[in-house]
Amino acid sequence: MTQPTALVTNALEFAGPPSVAALLDAGFAVTVHDRSFRSQHAREAYAAAHPKVRVLAEQDADAIIAAACGDHGALNVLVSNDAWPAVHGPTEQANVQALRDTLDALVVFPFALMKAAMPVLRRTAGSRVVMITSNRTKLPVHGGAIPDAARAALNALVRSFSIELAADGVPVNAIAPNYLYSETYYPKAVFVDNPKGRDFVEQVVPAGRLARPEEMGELVRYLATNSGTFMTGAVIDFSGGWPVAPKRPD
Repeated sequence: MTQPTALVTNALEFAGPPSVAALLDAGFAVTVHDRSFRSQHAREAYAAAHPKVRVLAEQDADAIIAAACGDHGALNVLVSNDAWPAVHGPTEQANVQALRDTLDALVVFPFALMKAAMPVLRRTAGSRVVMITSNRTKLPVHGGAIPDAARAALNALVRSFSIELAADGVPVNAIAPNYLYSETYYPKAVFVDNPKGRDFVEQVVPAGRLARPEEMGELVRYLATNSGTFMTGAVIDFSGGWPVAPKRPD
């Protein structure tokens, strides 16, 4: 029996590490992309630390999908783990190029990736798509227009992709985290080691803590291996109960 294949994008960031670990544990042959893999040194370092993983140098969406499919021309699972630094600040002071860069990373790139992957996903029996987005738009913050716009657009794309692939039996679902421990968004030095950061998380997140990466991995594994296809177009909140309505004064 041919080993099922999986592709994880931005493998070093956000939900990339737990996704790779969970898919390897589930028996997938995992191929990874990361923006840092433009560097041969970065590729070799990652490959040395993850000997079971195939590391891509490719950065163009079409080339990534072609390389991930390999000789078999099949792709069982695509984990589009979309990460980019969240640019915050008043709109009057915003750099419009920051918006373009954010949209390119969080909307244009995953769109191009799905465009390239759709023909392969349609012909690969049992294929699945898991997109890592964000539920930050559930409670917009002052100065968050740029990342909020990009994340809202990506969550909308998930639903659009799911409609296009539903008749082919290819579910497209998203995990929308907030307060997931990652060095990309909630670094250990600030939100785990620092008492002020821990207190902030305890006050804001009903679960009282950051999500553990392995918890994200469990959910990625479920969506990647679930045999059913009827659940599609779901954007699953993964935020420990956040957001909640502010408490009323006594």
